[in-house]
Amino acid sequence: MPPVCSSPVALSRRLSVAPMMDCTDRHARYLLRLISRHTLLYTEMVTAQALLRGDPDYLIGYSPAEHPVALQLGGSDPTQLRRAAGIGADFGYDEINLNIGCPSDRVQAGRFGACLMAEPNLVGDCVAAMQAAVQLPVTVKCRIGIDRSDQDEDLFHFVEAVAASGCRQFTVHARKAWLDGLSPRENREIPPLRYDTVHRLKRLRPDLEIVINGGIVDLEQALAHLRQVDGVMIGRAAYHSPWILAPADRLIFGDDASSPNRAEVLEHYLEYLQSQFSMGTPLTALSRPLLGLFQGEPGARAWRRTLSETAPQTDDAAVLLRAARRVVPDADRRAASIG
Repeated sequence: MPPVCSSPVALSRRLSVAPMMDCTDRHARYLLRLISRHTLLYTEMVTAQALLRGDPDYLIGYSPAEHPVALQLGGSDPTQLRRAAGIGADFGYDEINLNIGCPSDRVQAGRFGACLMAEPNLVGDCVAAMQAAVQLPVTVKCRIGIDRSDQDEDLFHFVEAVAASGCRQFTVHARKAWLDGLSPRENREIPPLRYDTVHRLKRLRPDLEIVINGGIVDLEQALAHLRQVDGVMIGRAAYHSPWILAPADRLIFGDDASSPNRAEVLEHYLEYLQSQFSMGTPLTALSRPLLGLFQGEPGARAWRRTLSETAPQTDDAAVLLRAARRVVPDADRRAASIG
């Protein structure tokens, strides 16, 4: 059954963590929520077709503690997306997002992701169908362009067409996508960043909520962009070094009440790890989000190595936690007393 819960804080897109395949699973999101109460979290992309054919509890189940959290869907069939959005709403998600940014060959073969930037009217139809099914915000995540259709005006035309369907929120990755010749990883690194294009979009459409994404690695950069746009989405930097979000509630959202302590965050996550492990979740999946928790701190390399080497070799959570306790930095050692 879907969880029945309400958001502990109001949804805000001033800061969010990008949906990332093989990264932003429910365990990573749980850890990130322990670090920041306000940062909006996104699921990995789930295709509408998979959600309709598979087990929704397995595909999009989550902890009530993750709110505010958004479900990202992939697809190009308005009917399928309408039904999938309805399932997401029934599960209590705070937002439904449509992926129009992924450039992988597999995604293109399914006719969704970044290739749909060439079909803005179809994207508009998809958004309209999803909006008709749910009372939640339906948002779009896209690129600034694809292949040689990468002039500012191409993005503006796409946004105008989709906005005409009623979409009011766009997250724009400030790189174009090459659909032929670059891997997904290369598409995250090789096309140059064009932040000015996204800033200009906001100036042209002040009525729309525009969130910028791509190459943003810390809150200092986020604050600079927030002078130009409504929100900032951070990607792999938040996954590989999650503690960069620790000051976010205060600096981005103005909430002085939240002051996370790394030792307490680790303690709470280890309690979650033990609970999930007792229900059959593999230790490798549960320990993965912890790898970067001490990034930049003494002992961080030994911490990562211990987790990486021990988790695949044991089916006993206590063994993993005892091994990790031996290398956790002294300042946070008390948090490893569980196990």
